Amino acid sequence: MKWLTKIIQIFKIKDLRQKIFFVLMILVIFRVAASIPVPGIDAERLKQFFTNNQLFGLLNIFTGGAMSNLSIVMLGLGPFITATIIMQLLTMIFPQLEALYKEEGERGRQKFNQYARILTVPLAALQSYAMLTLLSRQDVIGPLSTAQWVTSIAVITAGALFLMWLGELISEKGIGNGVSLLIFAGIVSRVPLSISQIIVTYNPAKIPSYLAFIAVALIIVTGVVIINEGRRNIPVSYAKRVRGHRVYGGVSTYLPLNVNPAGVIPIIFALSIMLFPGMVANFLGTSQISWLANLAQSVGQLFQNTWFYGICYFILVVLFTYFYTAVTFDPKNVANNLQKMGGFIPGIRPGQPTSDFLYFILNRVLLFGAFFLGTIAVLPSVVQGATGITAFGFAIGGTALLIIVSVVLETMRQVGSQLTMRDYEGF
Repeated sequence: MKWLTKIIQIFKIKDLRQKIFFVLMILVIFRVAASIPVPGIDAERLKQFFTNNQLFGLLNIFTGGAMSNLSIVMLGLGPFITATIIMQLLTMIFPQLEALYKEEGERGRQKFNQYARILTVPLAALQSYAMLTLLSRQDVIGPLSTAQWVTSIAVITAGALFLMWLGELISEKGIGNGVSLLIFAGIVSRVPLSISQIIVTYNPAKIPSYLAFIAVALIIVTGVVIINEGRRNIPVSYAKRVRGHRVYGGVSTYLPLNVNPAGVIPIIFALSIMLFPGMVANFLGTSQISWLANLAQSVGQLFQNTWFYGICYFILVVLFTYFYTAVTFDPKNVANNLQKMGGFIPGIRPGQPTSDFLYFILNRVLLFGAFFLGTIAVLPSVVQGATGITAFGFAIGGTALLIIVSVVLETMRQVGSQLTMRDYEGF
């Protein structure tokens, strides 16, 4: 009953209660926006298109069905995530941008995020044009006039910016990471529909498959919790310092290195990259240039191949895990900060040897975390092939399940820190 006591304690604190209700209100607004469609849609053809296309079917899940409804927020947070990826990649090319992101503190981060927001606008406009053109060529939507084109692109672009704003509102005034919570809400919103589909198409002969799927889902949840909470603790000692008549330092603590320091970001990044070739191939598949149309169709079929898609997805997740960790965690900076604070790792000299040691440990811990993320990412295809359960598999298994569990753990951690802070205030 300890959890019930904690929930009661959460809702007794006015500030925390207001933050939770604020987040719930934003999520309701997101779901309402996801139900407002762009005019002129053939709903039946749209549903058939997303059922037959694996890439867009997966993207539809992460937008909470907003894309299959062709709603005003059909792009979800894709343009903002893509803009963030581009900006972080540019930090490896332009030293000034890297300095802005890493060395100029909170003010530099704010300016960096502002650049990402500005870049989101043309990306959202480009993606909305590409999506509308693709659906038009598939006869999902009828011919559009110039005014309708401009209006639709403007509305869909504004919807993407609106979602970005909602995500930042949650991060600023609520609890948890806004972008992650909106993606979480989109995934969870599809779960009741998937469960109802299983109930409607219930077949007693598939009971062993259902039980096997539930067992696999429980194993995945357990693995995600263990990996997300797992860390390698590096012992750190602080030298004694005498100031006046007082002695400071002389304590021992540890520096935690998470097994999965990047969280779900590598999977979201890899998913954005994996969807791009399929979108381009579908866009160019009806081109009047025969060789270009044939090439686009070949690429589209290649990315529909489960083995090719799974291998590429796995490799991208592993690479993005290393890349994102390299951007967010710099062993050299950590070593310098330890040295400035009079800290050292026992048996390791301060400065460059400490940096090399941290890099050595991080690479080995990260290898396990990266392969775990990659395995989780491709697991839905394996589970669906073994159990034959398609809709429920995509809604609950693998990537979606990792995001759900990770977001819940992170949000619980932030709520716990808020409670701890208030305990100290009371003390």
